[in-house]
Amino acid sequence: MSSFFKANLLLLSFCIFPFFASASGQTEGNNLIEHVGIAIFAAAVLGYLAHRLKQPLLLAYLITGVIIGPVMGFGFISEESQVETISHYGLILLLFLIGLEIDFKKLKESGKSLLFTGLLQFPISVLLGLGFFQLTSMWFPSIGYSHLYLAVGMALSSTAIVVKLLYGKFELGTMAGRITLGVLVFQDIWAIIVLGIQPNLENPEITQIALSFVKGGFLVLLAVAGAKYLLPKIFHSIAKLPELLLLISLGWCFLVCGLANALGLSVEMGALIAGASIASFPYNLDVVAKVVNLRDFFVTLFFVSLGMQIPNPMEQPLILLGALALSLFLILSRFFSVWPVLHFLKNGNRVSILPAINLAQMSEFSLVIASLGVGFGHIDRSVLSIIIFIFVFTSIGATYLIKGNDSIQKIISKTLSKLGIKETHSKDEDENTDGKDVVILGFHHHASSLLADFLEVEDDADRNIKDRILVIDFNPVVLQKLKDQGISASYGDISHLDTLHHMGISKAKVVISSIPDSILVGTSNRKILQHLRHLCKEAQVAVHAENLEEAKKLYDEGADFVFVSRFYTSEKLKRYSKIVLEDNDKEFLDFILKEKERLFARAEILD
Repeated sequence: MSSFFKANLLLLSFCIFPFFASASGQTEGNNLIEHVGIAIFAAAVLGYLAHRLKQPLLLAYLITGVIIGPVMGFGFISEESQVETISHYGLILLLFLIGLEIDFKKLKESGKSLLFTGLLQFPISVLLGLGFFQLTSMWFPSIGYSHLYLAVGMALSSTAIVVKLLYGKFELGTMAGRITLGVLVFQDIWAIIVLGIQPNLENPEITQIALSFVKGGFLVLLAVAGAKYLLPKIFHSIAKLPELLLLISLGWCFLVCGLANALGLSVEMGALIAGASIASFPYNLDVVAKVVNLRDFFVTLFFVSLGMQIPNPMEQPLILLGALALSLFLILSRFFSVWPVLHFLKNGNRVSILPAINLAQMSEFSLVIASLGVGFGHIDRSVLSIIIFIFVFTSIGATYLIKGNDSIQKIISKTLSKLGIKETHSKDEDENTDGKDVVILGFHHHASSLLADFLEVEDDADRNIKDRILVIDFNPVVLQKLKDQGISASYGDISHLDTLHHMGISKAKVVISSIPDSILVGTSNRKILQHLRHLCKEAQVAVHAENLEEAKKLYDEGADFVFVSRFYTSEKLKRYSKIVLEDNDKEFLDFILKEKERLFARAEILD
């Protein structure tokens, strides 16, 4: 499609759009379908423009809401009730999907770093916020419970934004990514507690608060019981009807929301509990696979509807400046509520800093809590406006912060080093590594399989092969597992030449970089190869390439061996296919049995 055609297509879209809006203006009542159509159409056009300009889609959706909304835009959607309806349904389904991500079984397996960070981040952030407001009371005067709502709102981060951005960067599976996601799950749990206390905040009697928790606990028990004993049978009976599975999943969401409303709890809390009750059970993946198709649709509507409600900054310049100042404070406070905990638990600066950067934005949950606060009369509309502006500022900023989190982390790490704050990994990670013949840079799935193959054979020399191997990585969990198996492992960022130099790998005979460029953060196999050619001039260097063109370039750069993993997969599949085509049942059976036996007997650090 030519650029000229694309430009004309966009122009045509903008020409047609007013006719939709005009038709909307002639409709009496709440024509929800028509207004949703306008919102999605406008978001699609502006989203395409943002993509072409390489700008965040989130920004496009917010601008869409501003343009079509009643506050600063053309008023294509003019009635506040229409905006609230779109937003409310979007929030319910969004929170349901967030609940589906809360797997308590995985939380148990995440270790003390995640446990302590998840438990402490929220209360530390709230206390920092309240302390900040005490010091700046002349600029941020207390109106009702405004300081408390602002502090709580700024303590929560956006699951939708963080998951989407980290997924796009292939960082969800890293140590920092897992800690980030774990903290988000704990924040959701904290938010449930806040929602339970919120209705009784005006009259905080112990009995009323206790009653709210009893109601919340009762709802959780009902939801878990239904999800464990009732839904599995229903889902099993309709397994071959995917559209019915989707419908029943959504029906479950709204059923729990209805129960929450009947118990005097918020429907948002019910949606979260409905999702969390399904998350821990085996059929969770099936439900997510069906419901997730609606996620982008409703997330788009949510952000568009939020854009419609953005106050006119020209009418409230002081609120705008206050929100900007609080946004900067939020980013700073997130660092001081996350980094010290992880640093104290000896995770190293990189793993301690990255989650703080990833979490430096406000949550959609904060908007829910603030909106409910207005309804309860705890805060006025001006506080809600500040929270909306903070959300807008930090949501846009999060796109750039997470995109450049590795570069920002390096700057902060250097600053901390200049201040005398050193890395906090265990002393045994600094052991003398001279004399190691095989050095593995970074430990991912290829390295895990390679190490398993190494350990299957004994070296010809008197000592075991594991005594000749060194692994360098910055994942403390992996390092500990390696050490438990008697393998030398050191904490370090393989993208830094100085780090590799201090590890004493200059005398290595073989250096292997097996992590694909798409997963490497802040470096590439080509950059690593260039470092190694200066540092390990006598070593044989093996590096990974994801395509043929990159493999040729790596050989030109001086690599001794470049491997493209799909080649070796194809060799195994070719042999399998050949045996099948030859109709040799005995050879086929021997081949399959041997492969299965090897697979089932396999034990690796990473599954």
